[in-house]
This record gives sequence, structure tokens and C-alpha cells, in this order.
Amino acid sequence: MSDHPERSAGAKFDRLTAIMARLRSPEGCPWDREQTFETIKPYLLEETYEVLDAIDARDWPALKEELGDLLLEAVFFAQMAAEAGLFRIEDSLDAINEKLVRRHPHVFADGTASTPDEVKQRWDEIKAGEKKAGGKPGGLLDSVPRALPALVEATGLTSRASGVGFDWDHSGHVLDKLHEELSELAEAREGGASRDRVEDELGDVLFVVVNLARFLKVDPEQALRRTNRKFRTRFAYVEQKLKEAGKDPAAATLEEMDALWNEAKRKS
Repeated sequence: MSDHPERSAGAKFDRLTAIMARLRSPEGCPWDREQTFETIKPYLLEETYEVLDAIDARDWPALKEELGDLLLEAVFFAQMAAEAGLFRIEDSLDAINEKLVRRHPHVFADGTASTPDEVKQRWDEIKAGEKKAGGKPGGLLDSVPRALPALVEATGLTSRASGVGFDWDHSGHVLDKLHEELSELAEAREGGASRDRVEDELGDVLFVVVNLARFLKVDPEQALRRTNRKFRTRFAYVEQKLKEAGKDPAAATLEEMDALWNEAKRKS
């Protein structure tokens, strides 16, 4: 191993940026040359979720590769920006390095923060100050991107609001609110309300669940992904057992599938 791993990483990063520049050059790849910010966006999202999948599976060799793929997307965007005269990848690296130092005064300066909550609060205060100084005061919630997945956006919105005291006192109050919203959803459904009204009430239920997750210090996105994995595993068990019995799931009864589901649940 090198005595200077940061130099090794820097050299390899330089090679990646050089490869991307070559691919985008007139002598490079026709596919890479025709890409735009808009056409690359879906790949960024896809690679992000593949990183998450590798982490969830604890597949470290896959994570190593997927992080490289994710890094490629960042370099791709930066190369296109450089070609348009907007900024260079070096500017992005400067920005994140300076931001990390600036927002960790308890590490790099004389600030104090002894708990994760204090660190988060100080981070948000510094971030708000930066926006104000940059002439972008905006609203408290404007820093939460609207294009985020809904669960992630809701978590960001409620976290921001909580930071200024707009929150419940404890998780018990959130549970009370959840029961209230469930009752309103049932009332709308049973009362023949419009589809829009039912959708509104269901959205309120999901929003409160996100708040409950925040109080319990659980990431709702990861919690749902975990449940999705359980569902995949258990349903695959049901399919396999039906196949062994010479049956197709579409031809099986609900009672048969439910019994196999419970069997899979006991085994997991």
C-alpha cells in the first residue's frame, strides 16, 4: 500500500477525468459526445439506487464497483459543464472541501458540539447563514429539492420545520395524529368521497408516518426498502413451494398462498 494514499487516489481521479475528456472529444465516443445534462440524469438516479442496493445487500465488492459508477456520473456532468464554460470539476472539489471545513467548526475551528443533534443544528444554522449572505434567503423549506423521492422530501421538510420548533413534543403525540388521520381516511373512503379527497387523506397518513419515523430516528426510505426485501423473499418462497406442488400462483387460492406466506415468515 502506498505511503501516500491521497496521492494515489488523486492520480486515479485525474485519470478518470482525462478518460472522460477523451470520450467527449471529437476523437472520442459518438454516444458520449451526444449526451446532455438531461440525458444523463436518469443514469445518475439509477447508479444511486444501485449503490443503495449494494449497501442493503452488504455486497462490498458490488459497492466498490457501484461507487465508481456513481463517481463517473459526477465527472460526466462536470465535463459537460467545463465544455460549456460553466465550471470545472476542480471547482466542485474546492466547493465541497471548503463547505466541510466551514460547517464543522467544532473540528476545524474553535466551535463546540458534543452530540449529533448539536452538530446537525449547527450545520443548519451555518447553511442558513450562507444562503442569506449569498443573497438567497428564500423560505426555510426552499432548500429541500422538490424532485426528491416523496418520502425523502417529506423527511427533509419536517426536519427543517422541526429545527425552528414546529413539531410535536414526543412520539406519542405523533401516534395520536396518525390515528386521527387514519380515521379521516376511513371516513373519506366509507363516505364515498372523491378520488382526490381520498388521495389527500392517504397523503396525510403517509406524511405523519414519515414524522413518526423521524421521531424514532428511523429512515423511512430505508425502512420501506427493508420491508420490500422481506416481501420479495417471502413471496419468492410462496412461488417456489407452489411450483414444487405443480401449481401456478395465479391458480392457487388465497388460503394456500397465505399459509405458505406464514410458513416463510416463520422461517425468516
